[in-house]
Amino acid sequence: MKKILVVFGTRPEAIKMAPVVKELGNRPDLFETKVCVTGQHREMLDQMLEVFDIHPDYDLDIMRPNQDLYDVSARILLGMRDVLKAEKPDMVLVHGDTSTSTFAALAAFYQQIPVGHVEAGLRTGNIYSPWPEEMNRQLNGRLCTWHFAPTERARQNLMRENVDDAHIVVTGNTVIDALHWVVASGKAVAPRFGRDESRRMVLITGHRRENFGDGMKHICQAINALAEQFGDVDFVYPIHLNPNIRRAVHDIIDGSRGNVYLLEPLSYLEFVAMMQQSTLILTDSGGIQEEAPAFGKPVLVMRDTTERPEAIEAGTARLVGTDRSTIEQHVARLLTDTEAYRAMSHAENPFGDGHAAERIANALLS
Repeated sequence: MKKILVVFGTRPEAIKMAPVVKELGNRPDLFETKVCVTGQHREMLDQMLEVFDIHPDYDLDIMRPNQDLYDVSARILLGMRDVLKAEKPDMVLVHGDTSTSTFAALAAFYQQIPVGHVEAGLRTGNIYSPWPEEMNRQLNGRLCTWHFAPTERARQNLMRENVDDAHIVVTGNTVIDALHWVVASGKAVAPRFGRDESRRMVLITGHRRENFGDGMKHICQAINALAEQFGDVDFVYPIHLNPNIRRAVHDIIDGSRGNVYLLEPLSYLEFVAMMQQSTLILTDSGGIQEEAPAFGKPVLVMRDTTERPEAIEAGTARLVGTDRSTIEQHVARLLTDTEAYRAMSHAENPFGDGHAAERIANALLS
């Protein structure tokens, strides 16, 4: 039997690691599964643990008011030291590109414990975009022994960095597993906030650090202009908890307009339902580029680069940056050009079939 310690700390990580925790738990004769959360996202993480009925064995609870990346990184590293000494796992599993993933992997390296990286091999090639995620990914690529790549392109990225192909497994993305589970459960229900659900809707998210300042200002100005131009379309923006984001949104976006809805952050289940109801999604998120195509929803990505070029190539997503006029142009086209909308909404999702966690568990056995 192999002891596997699964470590995550943010809402996206919890969503994408939950299928892995569930799959390992379904094989108790083969795996002893332990879960450690860092609490890098506190409230949003707790929501996910409840949704997927995951009960952590360890909670580092690192969040403090006004902390920065130095604080987060140090607390994760020191907290993981004690967990690893207590458990002595055969392998640590981390996910993606967060501070949790990188510093949990570094802590395991310090104790010479092999690390498996779920969602390995994503790259933009620009260490400052997205920041700090791109550097976290590259560091994880050096710290980890096993690389569970979501796509063939991700595998090729790793091989170009001299990662042994024998240590790479292409699995698909576990976020599709999570979506399938949620939809099948019937738990995804949209919140009620007075919107006429028969109207078209642009769903908006924004939280990237590199968009703080002028980037967020231009995004918010574009939303104002689009809401004025398309009075028959609703613009729904669940606002991230980060005060830099909230300040920009509330200062600039005209929330009194009848077709603009500024919401508090949604639960994962609510957000899945909102994705299903939406016409298109305007976002700077990474995970939504994978999730939305599963529902046939076009994604306009408010970034200059993406570590998920498969979505661009498949036609399910398009990079629009943070230039106000570019955002307005692309949203307007999808709202007015039936053929352009059909081309994006009918494109095939390149990110998996819902069996990624099963492939990861099978690889761990070998």
